Amino acid sequence: MHQTLTGKRQRLGRRAARCSKSTLAAGMLLFLPGFQGAEPQYHSYDELTAALRRAVRAHSDIARVESLGETIGGRDIWVVEIANRSGTPIEERPALLIVANLEGNQVVGSELALRTVEYLLDNYESDPEVRERLDNHVFYVFPRMNPDAAELMWAGVKTGRRTNSKPYDDDADGRIDEDDPEDLNGDGLITQMRVADPAGEYTVDPDEPRLMKEADAAKGESGSYKIYWEGLDDDDDGYFNEDGPGGVDINRNFQHEYPYYEADAGRHMVSEYESRALMDFVISHRNIAMVLTYGESDNLVISPTSSGALAPAAPISLLSFADESNAGANEVGMFQAPRPRGFRGFEMFFLQQAQPSGGGRRPPARRPATTVNAADLDYYTTIGEQYREMTGISRVSTTRAPKGAFFEYAYFQFGVPSFSTPGWGLAEAADSGEGQAGGQQAEGAARPRAAPGAGGARPQGMQRPGAGRAAGGDSQTDSRILQWMDQQDVAGFVDWQEFQHPTLGTVEIGGFAPYAATNPPAAQLNELGDAHAEFAVYLTSLFADVRITDVEVISHGGSVFEINADIENVGFLPTSTQHGVVSRSVAPTMVQLGVQPDDVLTGAAKTSFFSRLEGSGARESYTWVVRGRQGATVELRVRSQKGGSDSATITLR
Repeated sequence: MHQTLTGKRQRLGRRAARCSKSTLAAGMLLFLPGFQGAEPQYHSYDELTAALRRAVRAHSDIARVESLGETIGGRDIWVVEIANRSGTPIEERPALLIVANLEGNQVVGSELALRTVEYLLDNYESDPEVRERLDNHVFYVFPRMNPDAAELMWAGVKTGRRTNSKPYDDDADGRIDEDDPEDLNGDGLITQMRVADPAGEYTVDPDEPRLMKEADAAKGESGSYKIYWEGLDDDDDGYFNEDGPGGVDINRNFQHEYPYYEADAGRHMVSEYESRALMDFVISHRNIAMVLTYGESDNLVISPTSSGALAPAAPISLLSFADESNAGANEVGMFQAPRPRGFRGFEMFFLQQAQPSGGGRRPPARRPATTVNAADLDYYTTIGEQYREMTGISRVSTTRAPKGAFFEYAYFQFGVPSFSTPGWGLAEAADSGEGQAGGQQAEGAARPRAAPGAGGARPQGMQRPGAGRAAGGDSQTDSRILQWMDQQDVAGFVDWQEFQHPTLGTVEIGGFAPYAATNPPAAQLNELGDAHAEFAVYLTSLFADVRITDVEVISHGGSVFEINADIENVGFLPTSTQHGVVSRSVAPTMVQLGVQPDDVLTGAAKTSFFSRLEGSGARESYTWVVRGRQGATVELRVRSQKGGSDSATITLR
């Protein structure tokens, strides 16, 4: 299969679109204080809504936008459909689904999705490639799945919250959202506090005094600091900011490897308005043949390994240390102890019922798959290579484990090729002797150790309390991001400054600014947007495409005819991923001869099915011996759920 993939890749050609290093090096972050804004810019909800309506209004013949419902905050969940509506019915065409901004702090994804919409519409008349895609395929684009949380990027005090607006009793004390963050130093940012304490677990990083590291007793190190989120203990329970506004991380709320009992995952799978709207859409649009999400997990910059596993998560340690200060806070309101971390009082019974194992149940005969099927791996590798070439991105900043992530559901349970990317990367660090100075790197670069947990966010990366040990990640992640910020003039780190805290005494406030490590400078958006729009067009060129070929009719006399035909997949991808076959989530391709069943004398059945047909010219051959009238016509049809359809009129003679 490798030779087939390589040959097909050569036929597809190489795009030259790249994000230049000069662009990656430019600009200050739009969302930091004092920045007045200039084009390009990040769009608030109202601005995004206006931009979508403006684009669709100008191209209403090939695009429409609709709301799939409102969030708790009263904001619409928009989806844009783009296709030439004439010809094959849209619901029968292979579709690319693009989903952005599931995590509230990853707003760059919305900008890439918006630019993709504009690019497709603006180039339909002038670009033959775009026209061909929209004439034969369809794009579904969700530009902002978590609009309530995303809007906080424009708030007076920026927290970097991932979660939606559902009220939630984080510490199980019978009160809701009573301990939210406070901007103690008045800089408009919720950062971290470090407090000198001989009982602390952390020490100043000797290589970079702005950063902190966990003290390693095996190396003779002793801790001298505790780390908290900036704020006060409003409810006097010993924790800081453990029960602030916000509830569920939408990209931890889906079915695959759903993180039971863990941070911000919701009361149960697909528990939220936002996730339900997306799931209802997906289930009712079985023509979706591929998924691309913009989020904080990645399988494009670093493709899955030879065993099908994703690269380990690379969270920011400093944020994880602050998370850990609230570990166990969810037990504050419980009367019975000890309880496993993650349980919340009266929810325990219901959560136990949702747990997939235990309680004396017989274990499943086969464990759910958690790695990409070996037969699908080469496709992921090829597409990842093309992504890096088209975008110029070879290093990501910070990533997290995709437990409960939508793109994982799309592959493992919906059965289609599914990709996720932060949508931007770190420019290579100039004059650095380290091979990975800019973050995780593609092309076989050494990877950081796996991190336990890698949970959701309260302020910035803050986990919901009690979710277990926070994800410490690779301590070098912090230094790589900080080095990149320094070299690219990105104001993403607040220097530590003393502050007299009313209960902790002298503290230092500083650390990573919200949004700085999850969104690139606004100056990059145009070029990143165009590159990702072209990548989306490239993805649709890969769809399976079934055709009827080499039809032959042989008359045997006596009104008996032999019909021979091949079904060929001229597309790049197979009609189903191999995992789609294993999970039985992709319907088999149907081949149907338009005769009465009793007229089929021998050979193939009137209606036949095959589960998977490789791409790049692979064929299935069929023979029917039928009874018919000389000169009569018979219709042969093929219908693939992910690979389109074709028909041929056959004359019996």
